[in-house]
Amino acid sequence: MTCELPPTPTTAIDWDNLGFKWVDTNGYVKHVFSEGRWDEGEFVRSSHLNIHICAPALNYGQECFEGIKAFRCKDGQVRIFRPDINAKRMMYSADISSMTPVPEDIFVRACERAVANNLEFVPPYGSGGALYLRPLLLGTGPEIGLYPAPEFTFIVMVIPVGNFYKSGVKPVDCLVVETFDRAAPLGTGAAKLGGNYAPVLKHSSAAKEKGYAITLHLDSKTHTNVDEFSTSNFVALTYPSPEHGNQPIFCAPDSPSILNSVTKQSLVQLAKSFGWTVDSAVIPFTDITNNRFEEIAACGTAAVITPVKTIERDGTKTDIGTPATTGEIGAGFQRLFTAMRGIQNGDIADSYGWMQPAEGIRPRKEP
Repeated sequence: MTCELPPTPTTAIDWDNLGFKWVDTNGYVKHVFSEGRWDEGEFVRSSHLNIHICAPALNYGQECFEGIKAFRCKDGQVRIFRPDINAKRMMYSADISSMTPVPEDIFVRACERAVANNLEFVPPYGSGGALYLRPLLLGTGPEIGLYPAPEFTFIVMVIPVGNFYKSGVKPVDCLVVETFDRAAPLGTGAAKLGGNYAPVLKHSSAAKEKGYAITLHLDSKTHTNVDEFSTSNFVALTYPSPEHGNQPIFCAPDSPSILNSVTKQSLVQLAKSFGWTVDSAVIPFTDITNNRFEEIAACGTAAVITPVKTIERDGTKTDIGTPATTGEIGAGFQRLFTAMRGIQNGDIADSYGWMQPAEGIRPRKEP
């Protein structure tokens, strides 16, 4: 069963030149938790949120967020990629930041409602673009003391975004951040809090000015093990070996200080479906310098996979296998990227139930 076809993409946007910046849409979905319960929510036709000046979100950083994408699929329907997993992660982040978690059903319905009211802003099928969803949970009730807010506001805003790789997936250079630790060993690194990102901005901006597209963080305690990139998870593929059926091993760091990326979880499932071994363990930085990996990449919602060709630390640059040699994404990550985007676009059967709802999102226009 499928829904009626959604509205076609608006002609007011130049879809061929759409980037990753704010674009006004029809509005956002808003829910409020007050007096022990979540309300039914509303669709707000605005790009602004009225908030008390004494809200803990503003004064103490009591907030968390998520990043999700919705796609216009091959059959014409619009579906959201794994919102239930993001809902579970936000519940964890809310608990870490002393907020009342948003129940999974409210979270998913709010995402679908936001998309349903903005279907004309979902980029065309085959364009490489998507409708980016930003669920945001804030402590909004006034509280000047160091206590949790008496009221919480949950919103889901949407932004049409373009193809991250208009010229193809190209490897980038990476710099290890040595002067700043992203997260403490027993801190908030596994939660998606704004406070984990703002302090990194000046370091990543300085690196970009020097030609490094991304920055990498090591564990805060010893600075010897890989944690994650500033914006996304670290994943790697070893050189194929006979003992593993001439297939690579998919490697990801096991650390309590990194975000449990929905993209990474999905890539792990795909890797297993290919018959690859998946290894989640501590990754010493020396595994990089000793050339254990044929491919290294950052993975996340924005780009799915960003291959890395060099990693520099303390002035020493290490070339990363195939990407450094060819200047192109390696065969292993290309296979994963193609499979992931194929499922998201509806070009490949979604045997995992990742694209939701299966029947597509029904158009909705609220006043």
